[in-house]
Amino acid sequence: SAAENEDQLRAKGYDKTPDFILQVPVAVEGHIIHWIESKASFGDECSHHAYLHDQFWSYWNRFGPGLVIYWYGFIQELDCNRERGILLKACFPTNIVTLCHSVA
Repeated sequence: SAAENEDQLRAKGYDKTPDFILQVPVAVEGHIIHWIESKASFGDECSHHAYLHDQFWSYWNRFGPGLVIYWYGFIQELDCNRERGILLKACFPTNIVTLCHSVA
């Protein structure tokens, strides 16, 4: 039944959403961002790959490219999906460019 499928999806974490979904996308370091996920942890290889598999790629599929903030830092080599649309930072970016659709 449909409900069963929905429960299965929910069990796999498809009901999870990023901490922030941006109504208007922004650019961070030249990359468009549609959502921000905040992790109060260190981004090590094991946990980051689990997050990619369980959360980040599913966010990417639903909302487009996004930004993950690991407040305790992360292994630099893990920030290798920028071109594919997942950006890693260790703090909130200061150089945000708002993309507005209207011309001033």
